[in-house]
Amino acid sequence: MAIQQENVSKVLSVLSHKLRREILIILSEKGESSFTEFMNALCVDTGKLSFHIRNLSSFMEQTPNGRYKLSRTGESAVRVIKDVESWAETADVIVKAVQMPPASFYKRTGAFLIDFAIMGVITMLFALPETFSLFKGEFSALNLLFVALGLLWVYSTLLEGFSSQSIGKRMLGLKVVRTDGKKMSYDHAGVRNFGKAFLLPFDLLVGLKHSGFMRYFDKFAGTTVIDLRR
Repeated sequence: MAIQQENVSKVLSVLSHKLRREILIILSEKGESSFTEFMNALCVDTGKLSFHIRNLSSFMEQTPNGRYKLSRTGESAVRVIKDVESWAETADVIVKAVQMPPASFYKRTGAFLIDFAIMGVITMLFALPETFSLFKGEFSALNLLFVALGLLWVYSTLLEGFSSQSIGKRMLGLKVVRTDGKKMSYDHAGVRNFGKAFLLPFDLLVGLKHSGFMRYFDKFAGTTVIDLRR
């Protein structure tokens, strides 16, 4: 069946307005909403809200008590809106990866030291005295170092996989991005941080030879670090 491109244009035109998308998202989250609840949530006057609700007549329907809810078409429209928002986020990452300058070695080092210090403090606070008693002499400090590095890897992987920033990076305005422009994932964060936590000398010595990368595991994972404040 041939698709009526004019109808496609009309749908996209309706969804192009931010306020209309917000109305549909509110209904998606709440199930139903009254006219007054829309006014309070969106901070708009009666005339403006009435105009946009009329434009959304194909996406909404009214219940017997006068409240609004999504129609089947409206439910599909919400899925489209969320997909587009996801695509927009990916496009934003691509733009930042291209336009934002790479983070300097000194800033990256500063972020690493902040994160490592946090993990060091946590290791000292939560390590049990019984654990210390298992190691004697010079080996106790070495084992504590391994615990701190392990925590650093888990901590960095979780935060960078979730928001692309550890605490140290957030403080210094740095962000991890994938060089292919896609959204950062826990897999990529885990790979890049393995080198930082356990193979840092090798990671730096090999990585500095590759243009655009300061650590080899960044190149291996397809990630880099940008400076949001430059």
